[in-house]
Amino acid sequence: MNNKVKVRPEQLLYAEILFWGSWGSIALMIITYLLYIFGIMDPYIPIKTIEHLWHLPVDEFLKQTNIQPGWTWITMLGKGDFLNFIGIAILGALTIIGYLTLIPAYLKEGEKVYTAIATVEVLVLLLAASGILGSGGH
Repeated sequence: MNNKVKVRPEQLLYAEILFWGSWGSIALMIITYLLYIFGIMDPYIPIKTIEHLWHLPVDEFLKQTNIQPGWTWITMLGKGDFLNFIGIAILGALTIIGYLTLIPAYLKEGEKVYTAIATVEVLVLLLAASGILGSGGH
């Protein structure tokens, strides 16, 4: 009896993207956190100040710190407390990147249903991340 499971190459590629992308993102988050916590990069909000703001509701926190919601964090990557968002964003984008590699493979194999599912998944995730629906875009 043959108990081996046959895995398609595009599924292996997707798994590799998730595996290496996750570990790479985690490593990047650790590095950028260390840059922040050891003061190598100046934070937008000083560490001594942040502890007095943690208890605030999000809207009040954003108001008191003059931070805009959504994708404006990209403009603040020069600050240590925002730099670590890069690893988080990459981690969040891995599913989209993975699905984008599946679409051409499914098209090549004539897998119309899988192509449609992967395409819709990418579109839904991009729409959700965009903030167009009022979800904040993050």
